[in-house]
Amino acid sequence: MPHFTVVPVKDQAQARYDSLEGINWVDYNDTGQDSPDHQDTVTYDGHGNHKEDSPFLGSADAAGKKNDFYDRNLALFEEELDIRPKVSSLLSRLVNYTNVTQGAKEHEEEESAEASRRKTPKSPNMGTLMGVYLPCLQNIFGVILFLRLTWIVGMAGIIQSLMIVLMCCSCTMLTAISMSAIATNGVVPAGGAYFMISRSLGPEFGGAVGLCFYLGTTFASAMYILGAIEIFLKYLVPQAAIFHTSDSAMLNNMRVYGSLCLSFMAVVVFVGVKYVNKLASLFLACVIISIVSIYAGAIKSMTHPPEFPICMLGNRTLKLDDLSMCTKTEIKENMTGNSALWERFCPLGNASSDQCDDYFIQNNVTKIQGIPGLGSGIIRENLWGNYLQKGEILEKAGLQSVNAHSSIENFINYVSADITTSFTLLVGIFFPSATGIMAGSNRSGDLKDAQKSIPVGTILAITTTSLVYISSVVLFGSCIEGVVLRDKFGDAVQKNLVVGTLSWPSPWVIVIGSFFSTVGAGLQSLTGAPRLLQAIAKDNIIPFLRVFGHGKANGEPTWALLLTGLIAELGILIASLDMVAPILSMFFLMCYLFVNLACAVQTLLRTPNWRPRFRYYHWALSFLGMSMCLALMFISSWYYAIVAMGIAGMIYKYIEYQGAEKEWGDGIRGLSLSGARYALLRLEVGPPHTKNWRPQLLVLLKLDEDLHVKYPRLLTFASQLKAGKGLTIVGSVIQGNFLDSFGEMQAAEQAIKNMMEIERVKGFCQVVVATKVRDGIVHLIQSCGLGGMKHNTVVMGWPYGWRQSEDPRAWKTFINTVRCTTAAHLALMVPKNVSFYPSNHERFTDGNIDVWWIVHDGGMLMLLPFLLKQHKVWRKCKMRIFTVAQMDDNSIQMKKDLATFLYQLRIEAEVEVVEMHDSDISAYTYERTLMMEQRSQMLRQMRLSSAERQREAQLVKDRHSLVRMGSLYSDEEEEVVEVPPEKVHMTWTRERCEAERRNRNNAPENFRELMSLKPDQSNVRRMHTAVKLNEVIVNRSHDARLVLLNMPGPPRNTDGDENYMEFLEVLTEGLERVLLVRGGGREVITIYS
Repeated sequence: MPHFTVVPVKDQAQARYDSLEGINWVDYNDTGQDSPDHQDTVTYDGHGNHKEDSPFLGSADAAGKKNDFYDRNLALFEEELDIRPKVSSLLSRLVNYTNVTQGAKEHEEEESAEASRRKTPKSPNMGTLMGVYLPCLQNIFGVILFLRLTWIVGMAGIIQSLMIVLMCCSCTMLTAISMSAIATNGVVPAGGAYFMISRSLGPEFGGAVGLCFYLGTTFASAMYILGAIEIFLKYLVPQAAIFHTSDSAMLNNMRVYGSLCLSFMAVVVFVGVKYVNKLASLFLACVIISIVSIYAGAIKSMTHPPEFPICMLGNRTLKLDDLSMCTKTEIKENMTGNSALWERFCPLGNASSDQCDDYFIQNNVTKIQGIPGLGSGIIRENLWGNYLQKGEILEKAGLQSVNAHSSIENFINYVSADITTSFTLLVGIFFPSATGIMAGSNRSGDLKDAQKSIPVGTILAITTTSLVYISSVVLFGSCIEGVVLRDKFGDAVQKNLVVGTLSWPSPWVIVIGSFFSTVGAGLQSLTGAPRLLQAIAKDNIIPFLRVFGHGKANGEPTWALLLTGLIAELGILIASLDMVAPILSMFFLMCYLFVNLACAVQTLLRTPNWRPRFRYYHWALSFLGMSMCLALMFISSWYYAIVAMGIAGMIYKYIEYQGAEKEWGDGIRGLSLSGARYALLRLEVGPPHTKNWRPQLLVLLKLDEDLHVKYPRLLTFASQLKAGKGLTIVGSVIQGNFLDSFGEMQAAEQAIKNMMEIERVKGFCQVVVATKVRDGIVHLIQSCGLGGMKHNTVVMGWPYGWRQSEDPRAWKTFINTVRCTTAAHLALMVPKNVSFYPSNHERFTDGNIDVWWIVHDGGMLMLLPFLLKQHKVWRKCKMRIFTVAQMDDNSIQMKKDLATFLYQLRIEAEVEVVEMHDSDISAYTYERTLMMEQRSQMLRQMRLSSAERQREAQLVKDRHSLVRMGSLYSDEEEEVVEVPPEKVHMTWTRERCEAERRNRNNAPENFRELMSLKPDQSNVRRMHTAVKLNEVIVNRSHDARLVLLNMPGPPRNTDGDENYMEFLEVLTEGLERVLLVRGGGREVITIYS
């Protein structure tokens, strides 16, 4: 077996190549010597400049990595490496990627100049517990747990309360599963729900739901502030109330103190956000201590229930601050007398008075235990609901009572319901206590492993809070008397917080703890909402929000904070926790609905980028979560749901029409692609029925040398004809080589798109590069469109100035296009004098659209005016249809038949039949035909002369020396003599000289021949038709706004092409606006429904 020895040799070719590129290599391996420094020198080009950096790499990396670009192992890809990174470079960039946090953690660093100078990015290091679990707990537990959960249990009963808790927590759990799938599908920069929805469903949905989430967070701050003020005025410092007497006194007190508290909190957020973040752990500790004290009190109540007796008159609950009054008699100085309670029910305090309340006289006063304890069996009484109307007195069902009349004035002595309650109302009030699940995703920039921490921490937090809520419902129903549970403000238990009466060791633990937790939650909401608004504003998808993207020098959203404060003040002015809670429930439910929708859409579309690390999701779960969100919205408050959806819809439409267009690879775009694919496959089944036929346009545009649209009114006409319906493709041809003209093609596409936007043409643009313009037009006619969405009508302009041009290519390209459309069975429209067509801003208040129906073309001539009249420009024009009758036709019967036909077509139009009598061919017609043929013959001889040959050769040479734009109706391949662009060298022989002398002698003979030419009889007949028709049309339609007539087909023999152009000119002479129409060979209009 042969052996091979590999000997390393110096690659001299590579060294020469390097010197050509201007690169200096230092390669110690070539010399066999070791060097302490194996780094290559920095590379420069021949001019002493750094070589072009890759767009993927920063300039800081470029100096150290430039020489690697020309590694000998990658020499094959060295041109690619100028614009694309090596894999190692890309990976190093991705590993060093850090999220920009949305929170205000960097606020403290920004305040010191030193910190800004040493701006070294700090790697995120928060785990699941501190980064996701505890923040979610703090955001989920809130004011509803302490202020309203006992009242919800009392009104709805344990069973229905458990249903409410399970519905809300199931909704948030399903949403958390969908959110976990989205959050683990790649790196999620800080931005939370807004970022996830906008990048999954697009800027329209993202902006709409982002603003809804912002409004929900803003109203949440108002709700927390109202809760804090309620605790302050009801339980901490009741004497601080300013208003006392009127029915709305409490609401006015809430407005005054709530506004003051909001102003103070806004100042705190503006001045010292760092203190808010540092106090977050203190607020969380208050929440946890308060919850633990509730459980401790419930356990202690099994053996030693707390002493909180309540006073009952009959079965009605009395509102007493001093329980010593809970008796009808009292002993004073060893004498039994009436108690102070008589003074409340009897104006004179006399038992025999006729003015005493009958119910008070006939019923006894008793005391019952407000907190019977866990082992009392009170749970049986609290299983079922007891909904109340506004003003209804709280009654205990088991107590004996005599039903007697009670005066209205004494109702203030009883504990009564302040609002009418129902199951749906309680759902809306409780749901905010289940929100806050986005806290972990909002901190994704601070997490060490966000893709692991967000799902685990969020789902654990929801599980924990759900268990706390469920156990709290059961404990409240098992430990607390029903009338106390239904007492919202604790009037029956000496104005104590109801949940505080159960806590251990003191009610003050709950009162103080809940106060600080609600204040902290309000500060957190007031901190997060402006940053969310700033993120939306910086995305620049809603133009009028741009001002809120700016802030202080350190990035603090000053203007966004101001707007947030103003919106929160609206919630404060409502002044009722029970009315604000359903509002923010709507906005949060809207947000959660779209999180579930985003996950479901991405899962069903199976987009290649949808690869979440969180595997425990399914599209059915997302749809179930979406359905639950929608159901909860309408269950809690159907009118708030409609308002919230209306707000989101208006924002969506505003972004769609006014906002900046963003391409974020969203799922809605993928959904559109899937829907388009499905629809296109359905259209492939067969051609559309005649009832569904509409002109799908291919508009052929001509561009000038500066790539500007030469006849923009073609697009105007297309927009008026289509009115935004169906397919419109705008095409053009650039003459040249594709590799050389690609940039020119892109510029032309952009110019056409800009003009389409100006003319409001909704459609697509396609520009092709071809060596011959004629071939490019044929390519457009053959290949434009996709599947069933292909054009069926071609719109092209008239080749103006073809008579004056000695170059026949313009009209030959035009006629070739007519032949191609006929061969492809496509309809053709040629607007003549298109510059005189109206713009979209003009309005015709009167006038006619005249249709000259000479031959049947499938109904195109009848359908086009009807479509034009749908547009506001032509709407007030009347339609007239003219048809031509010959000598042997019955014109009267033709008119009747045509009127009947139009009636069955449901088209309103005047009908006229024009009789054309047989007449001799006039001298004018003969003269016109003769001039046409003489001109054709003379031009043909001129093109054959040698002088023209040399002039044409010079023209070709000049054209080769210029970079020019190809005309749509001119070509390079026709009648161009291929002459070398250099010198024309001719050898004069004797035969050549004699032939040239004979040609000169024959020139006068050729001229005489031209003068004695007799016109062809077929051309005379055609000219006669054109002249006679033109006379009739001009006579009847000279003042028409638009004239539509059949376009005769080109001759089968190409020798008569030039004559064909002359016939069309004669036919349309003297008419301002003409639309020549050729049908596509199929019926496009029907009388059947």
